[in-house]
Amino acid sequence: MILVTGGAGFIGSNFVLDWVAQSDEAVLNVDKLSYAGNLRNLSALQGDERHVFVREDICDQDAIAALLNKYKPRAIVHFAAESHVDRSIRGPRDFINTNINGTFSLLEAARGYWSELPGQEQRDFRFLHVSTDEVYGSLSAGDASFTETTAYAPNSPYSASKAASDHLVRSYHHTYGLPTLTTNCSNNYGPYHFPEKLIPLIITNARAGKSLPIYGDGQQVRDWLYVGDHCAAIRCVLDKGMPGEVYNIGGWNEKANLDVVHILCDMLDRMDPKKSGSYRDQITFVTDRPGHDRRYAIDASKIERELGWRPVETFETGIERTVQWYLAHQDWVADVQSGDYLKWIETNYNQRMAEKESA
Repeated sequence: MILVTGGAGFIGSNFVLDWVAQSDEAVLNVDKLSYAGNLRNLSALQGDERHVFVREDICDQDAIAALLNKYKPRAIVHFAAESHVDRSIRGPRDFINTNINGTFSLLEAARGYWSELPGQEQRDFRFLHVSTDEVYGSLSAGDASFTETTAYAPNSPYSASKAASDHLVRSYHHTYGLPTLTTNCSNNYGPYHFPEKLIPLIITNARAGKSLPIYGDGQQVRDWLYVGDHCAAIRCVLDKGMPGEVYNIGGWNEKANLDVVHILCDMLDRMDPKKSGSYRDQITFVTDRPGHDRRYAIDASKIERELGWRPVETFETGIERTVQWYLAHQDWVADVQSGDYLKWIETNYNQRMAEKESA
């Protein structure tokens, strides 16, 4: 069994679904179900004994330690994090609490558990920390891409909190010998992405006839990584990665935000056309975000060279799959936008807990 934190979120739920689809090994999924955690993402696994869900906060070290001792996982894959830059600007406290204090509590629980494991199980144990390329700061147009040795220079409360958690993970390997792995990924996109992020926001706003807000001039460049490729890369790092190492995971797809929006509008014009005009007509430029990083770009050659991973999807194939998914899952979008998914979580989770207690 492996333990996954944040497995009801965007990347975490995709990883859990991918893991169960490809492996007989069970997953202990620990998520506190904040606004971005959606159990409906995992409805396909209801009744599957390979998926054990526990609603818990990673900041509760004693509770995590109890789960580790009960389920005896061979690895922890740590996704749980507050992740939206805009939210971190408006209210950084939750980001400090979850991303720094939560990672610390998880590391402490893992260290205690790992230190008591017998010889070979202790040697085989892994703690994989999933992080972001935003810890490296911003690049100019002519700068080389981020590598694993690029100096950290976070520019938002979100990226600063993730940088701090990266340093904590590194310190637990070097100080205590905990066999950690860290991945820093570029911008993910794909199914189950919360609609506050650029790609799902543009898709949902466009179809609703709302404005398509673009920060500043829209020339902020990001490297785009299809979430399925990211899941495959994490599996690869967990299986083959060297403890103490960092691996950058990127899609080799640098695109300016405005170009991404144009691509989405043109796809929607073809796949779900308006009665008149183009979705591009809805584009609106708004005041830029404070401290908005100009460019991110990942050099993912290390993971390809050392572990043999490379993304399968191009941006063109990945974005086509993404738009198709959102068009086919309007009920999911509507539930998230209305907040009904939170009511569904409370009703279904509480019912499942009552059934377990009475069994």
